[in-house]
Amino acid sequence: MSITRRVDAARKAFAEDNHAAAAAAHDPALIADSVHKPPEEHGGISSQYVGDFIYGGLDGIITTFAVVSGVAGANLGTNIILILGLASLFADGFSMATGAYLSSKSEKEYFDKERMRESWEVDNFPEGEKTELAEIYQKRGYSAEEASQMVQILSKDKDRFVDAMMVDELGLIQSERKPLYSALATLTSFVLAGALPLLVYLLGLFVTISDRTAFPISVLLSGVALFGLGAGKVLITHQNPIKGGTEMLLVGGLAAGVAFAIGALLKGLLS
Repeated sequence: MSITRRVDAARKAFAEDNHAAAAAAHDPALIADSVHKPPEEHGGISSQYVGDFIYGGLDGIITTFAVVSGVAGANLGTNIILILGLASLFADGFSMATGAYLSSKSEKEYFDKERMRESWEVDNFPEGEKTELAEIYQKRGYSAEEASQMVQILSKDKDRFVDAMMVDELGLIQSERKPLYSALATLTSFVLAGALPLLVYLLGLFVTISDRTAFPISVLLSGVALFGLGAGKVLITHQNPIKGGTEMLLVGGLAAGVAFAIGALLKGLLS
């Protein structure tokens, strides 16, 4: 069993409070075997972009549904809903994707800069770096002898030594996420999920659907999507999917309710 599958099995066993499964996942022979296996390769979008996809989708639904609710509360009609909804959908989607790209890019640039500095310090002040790392380990409860032994082992290989300094001194772990992929995952999910509240109104351009019917259908579609994506957070948080779905349904419903109420209160400004 690979390391990834073994960790997944251990995680599942803990969530289910299954002691036997947890013991099996921590079998010494199984662990020794997984250490020597090559890392698994996964096709398509890596699991590291699941967070961007889910949270982008959740933001898309809530943002667009809030617009639909506000306009519906003000009784402004289908055309206004489509204009404001589509404008918000693509503008906010692009904004979020840009933010995801710049954030991921900045994190990568910061990590690379700090690693370059640590590498230079290891080359020029190796003893000082060894002392720093030993002190860090001692503060964590290791004895001076244990800390010294750990540092001596790590410092035999420069890359391993620099990695240890990055993690233990700076608390930085390199992310394999690519800024462009992160942005694309966010944009795609935001637009696809955010279009659901508008779907019935887009259909109304070709088929006659009354406003009284369209809004409840939009509410239903948005509610199902919110619950589904909220439950999908289990892929990241590993929590109860029912709880996650219900939480997001309540949050999205609250945002839509506020927007609807504001629209209803301010509709008199248009008369």
